[in-house]
Amino acid sequence: MKAELKNRKPKAGVLLIASPRFKNLSGPQRGTYGERKEKAVKEILGTMDFLDLVYPGITYEREDAQKAMDMFYAEKVDFIYAEFLSWSEDFAWIRFLRDCPDIPIIFCNVAKPKMTFETTLDEDDFVDYLCAGTLVGSLEASGSTTRVPHKNVKTVMGTREEVTEKLNVYANAARTRAILRHSNVGLMANMNEAMWSTYFDNYDLFTKIGPEIHYLPYSDYGTEIDNLTDEEVKAYADELTGKYRMMEDVEYDKFIGCVKATLGIKKLAEKNDIDCYVYNDIDQATFRTAGCRAGFYPQWFNENVSVLVPEADIGAGLITYILKLMSGRNVNFVEPFHIEDDFGTFAGGHAGPNDHNDPDWQENVIISRDVRFAKTSWKYAGAPFAWYRFSPGMKTVAGLYEEDGKYKLITFMAESLSEKDTPQSDKKHLLATYSHTIFRPVVPAKELWEQVLRIGATQHYAIVDGDWRKELEDFAEIMGFEFYNIK
Repeated sequence: MKAELKNRKPKAGVLLIASPRFKNLSGPQRGTYGERKEKAVKEILGTMDFLDLVYPGITYEREDAQKAMDMFYAEKVDFIYAEFLSWSEDFAWIRFLRDCPDIPIIFCNVAKPKMTFETTLDEDDFVDYLCAGTLVGSLEASGSTTRVPHKNVKTVMGTREEVTEKLNVYANAARTRAILRHSNVGLMANMNEAMWSTYFDNYDLFTKIGPEIHYLPYSDYGTEIDNLTDEEVKAYADELTGKYRMMEDVEYDKFIGCVKATLGIKKLAEKNDIDCYVYNDIDQATFRTAGCRAGFYPQWFNENVSVLVPEADIGAGLITYILKLMSGRNVNFVEPFHIEDDFGTFAGGHAGPNDHNDPDWQENVIISRDVRFAKTSWKYAGAPFAWYRFSPGMKTVAGLYEEDGKYKLITFMAESLSEKDTPQSDKKHLLATYSHTIFRPVVPAKELWEQVLRIGATQHYAIVDGDWRKELEDFAEIMGFEFYNIK
C-alpha cells in the first residue's frame, strides 16, 4: 500500500440527528429550531479538523438516514460519528442501525457547561430548551444501540472537549482497522517450527483482522540478492558505515554479505507491496540462501510506513505494524530475557533486524558480529547486525496472540532505562549483538509477568515511545479482541 494511504487522516462519516417535529418551531429573535441546529452543526464540525469528514447534512427523516448510509459506504469511511442534537423521533436512527454496513460507530452525548435560558416562558427560550435536550435524545437512542443487531457501537459522554479527545483516539483506532483491511503481510517463507505458539490461522487473519498474507519463497529471495548491483550494495554499505561505528572483529566481506541479505528483503518488500514483512531469520533455508541472516533495517520500511520483524511471528508483526500505523514512530521488536528482582527490572531485546533508524538515537547503534551464528559453517557466519540500545523513556509494550480462533491483545507501560540510569551496569551496550534495553515496568516486574503467564502469550512484543493504550483499547473493542491492560 502506498505510504500516503497509510499517512492519511482518519475518514469519518458524520451522522447528526434532529427532530422533524421541531424543525420549523421558531422564536422571534433567534430563528427556528432548524436554523439553530445548523449553527450548532458548524460548531461541531469545527472541532473535527483532524478528520476527513463526510457529512450528508442533518438527519431528520428515514430518507436522510438512507442518504447518509449510501454516502458513508460510497466514500469508504473508517467510522461513523453519531450524535443526537436534541430529543428526536428515533425511526431514522433505528433504520440506520439496522441497515448500515458493518462500519464502527462512536455514539456521543455532549454535556453542555450551562444552559442559555432561565425559563421556558419566552418563545425563544422554549426553542432553546428543545434544542438542549441531547440527553433525552441520547437515552432514547441508547435503547436501540443494544437492541438492534449492529457490532461496533462505542458510547462516550462528556463535554465537547472531552468527547473530541475521545473521538481523536477512536478515530486513530478505526483508521488503523481500515488500513489493515487493505494491507499485505509477507511471510518469508514459512512458519517458525521452533515456536509453535506463534502460529496464526491465515484464513482467519484475512477474514477476522484484514490483511492478505503472501508467502515469499527463498528462491525469489536468492534471485533478488543475485541481481543486486555493485553500486546498490556499495551505496547501502557506505550509508551504514557513515552513520555507525563498526567493531574491529567484524570481517568486511561478511558485512557485505549481510548488506546483500538486507537489501534482498527490501527488494522483495517493494516488488510484492508488503506492509508487514515477517521474516523467518532462523530457518536454515535463510542461511543456505543468503549465507547469513539479515541484520539491518532499511529506512524504506519507515518511509513506506511498513515494518520488518524476525522469527516468523505473524502476531508480533501485526502488533508492530498496528503501533506503527497508530504512532507514526519507530517501533521495535523485543522479547523479555530475565527479571532482576533486586532492581525491579527486566532485560528485553532481540537479535536480527530491528528498527535502528530513530534519528534521535543514532549514537546508540554499533555494527557488531552476530555471535550466535559466528561459529557455524554458513558462508557469512558471524555477519554483523546493527546493535542498538533502544532509546530511553516510557514505552508502550504490546503483544497480539491467537487462541482458539480468538485474539488477545496485551499491553503495559515500561520505562526503557538509559545507561546512566541502569543499576546493573553503566555500559551502553550490555547484551552481545542483541538490540536491547533494561526495562523498569510500571507494574512490579514479577507481578507483571505472572499476570501475562496466566493470560497466556508468547515471548514477542512490540515497543514504541509514548502511551498508546487508549488507542489499543479502542482498536481491540472494534476488532472484538480480548484486551488486557496490565496496570
